[in-house]
Amino acid sequence: MRLSKPFFQLPILFDVPRLQAEVAALPPQAWVPHPDQVPGNSAARLISVHGQETDAVHGQMLATAWLDALPYVRQVLAGFGVVWGRSRLMRLGAGAGVPEHADINYHWHTRVRLHIPITTQPAVRFHCDGQSVHMAAGEAWIFDNWRRHHVENNSEVERIHLVADTSGTAAFWRFACDAPPPREEWRTLAWAPESRPRLLTETHRPSPVMPAAEVQFLVEDLRSELVLVGDKAEGSGRLTRFNQLMEAFVQDWRQLCALHGIGGPGRPEFLRLADAVRAAAAPLAAGLVMRTNQVDAMLVLEKRVLQHLVTDSPPPSPGRQT
Repeated sequence: MRLSKPFFQLPILFDVPRLQAEVAALPPQAWVPHPDQVPGNSAARLISVHGQETDAVHGQMLATAWLDALPYVRQVLAGFGVVWGRSRLMRLGAGAGVPEHADINYHWHTRVRLHIPITTQPAVRFHCDGQSVHMAAGEAWIFDNWRRHHVENNSEVERIHLVADTSGTAAFWRFACDAPPPREEWRTLAWAPESRPRLLTETHRPSPVMPAAEVQFLVEDLRSELVLVGDKAEGSGRLTRFNQLMEAFVQDWRQLCALHGIGGPGRPEFLRLADAVRAAAAPLAAGLVMRTNQVDAMLVLEKRVLQHLVTDSPPPSPGRQT
C-alpha cells in the first residue's frame, strides 16, 4: 500500500521483557526458512491460512499453534482492532540482511505491514526510498513497501520483529498517520494475564472472476505510475499504445462480466482475453517502469493483475473464527 512518506511510527509502546520472554520460549521447530530462501532470514508463523504451516495469502486466516503459545503477542495484535492477514515473527541473523526490493504483488495493493521490534540493536537499520531508521524494541512502525526498501542487521545478535499484515480500519489509519502526541504521552499496552481477546482474521476468498470494477481500479493505478526510460522519442509511441491497450482491456473485461457474471461461467473467454492482453502488452512494455520504484511495468501487470483475474479452483468453505 502506498503511503505519503516512507515511514510512520505509531504512538504506542509495548512490554519488551514480556515480548522477549514469550518469543524466547518458542521451540526451535517453530522457525522455518524464508520462503524465498533469503540467507539469514527465518520466521515463525502466527496467523496463516487455516492456522497451518504455509505462507499462502488466500483463504481463511487463523491463529497457529505458535500464536496460541504467545498470549501477550495475541493481546498486542488484538489491541489494534483491525483484521489481520498473514502474520509472523521474522528473524534476521547477525550480519544478515533483506535485499533491496519493492512489494508489487496483488496482496500488497490494499495492505500495509506493521512492524513491532522485539529483539534488536541500534546497528539494525531499515532503509526505504533513501531514508533510514532504527526501529527500537517495543515500538510500532509501518512503511511504504511499494517504494524500494531493504534491511541491514550490522549487529552481532539476531533481530526479531513481529510482522503483521492488515488493510486497517479508518481509526487505525488516523492513529498511524495523524500527527502524534509527545512521546511521554504515548500509552504502553500492559500484559493482562487473564485476557484472551478475540482476534479478527481475514477471510480472503477471491471470486472465480475478478469484478470489472476491481480490474479498472488496479489498471488505473498501474497507469498512474507509468514512466518511460531510455529512448523517449522511440518509446513514446509504445507508451501511448500500452495505455490504449489497458483501456481496451478494462472495457472488454467489463463486457465479459456483463455477459457471464463473475461466478465462473464463461471462464475460457476470460482466460482468452487475459492471454491476449499478456501477449499484446509484452512488446509494448519495453522501457516502461513504475515511477516510484522503477519496477518493470510488465512485471507489475503480471503480478498484480493478470495472475489474479481468474481463480484456479472454487473458494474453500468457511473456517472457524479466532
